[in-house]
Amino acid sequence: MYTGLLHAHSGLRWIVLILLLVAIFNAFSKKKSGVYTEGDRKLALFTMISTHTQLLIGLVLYFLSPWVDFGDMMKDSITRFYTMEHTLMMVIAIVLITIGHSKSKKAADGAAKFKAISVFYLIALLIILAAIPWPFRDLAGHWF
Repeated sequence: MYTGLLHAHSGLRWIVLILLLVAIFNAFSKKKSGVYTEGDRKLALFTMISTHTQLLIGLVLYFLSPWVDFGDMMKDSITRFYTMEHTLMMVIAIVLITIGHSKSKKAADGAAKFKAISVFYLIALLIILAAIPWPFRDLAGHWF
């Protein structure tokens, strides 16, 4: 079960990143026009749903992972990364995405909706990129 969830979590990362990039590019490119369509709303919503799905899989992995250990967390950089850094940064990013989506729903006009999405989703994307255990960081991460 652990291996399957780990592969799902690693593979879903690409969908999350692609949706975030598309949503951010869409918001920046349409901000001046201010025309917010149903497709824009769905893109922001699906982006948020994919990050929440990723969070749920990640929380299950958090309790199954051999890399999560509170006892020796500070002695090993990989254990510290998965126990605290990765988890905390990803939760912060997902909270930012949720806030951005919520603010876009409450905004009165299209320009304000796009601004909320572009700002919050972009900050979340930067945090996510910093928190992913990329293979070149020597954190036991994989491309898929």
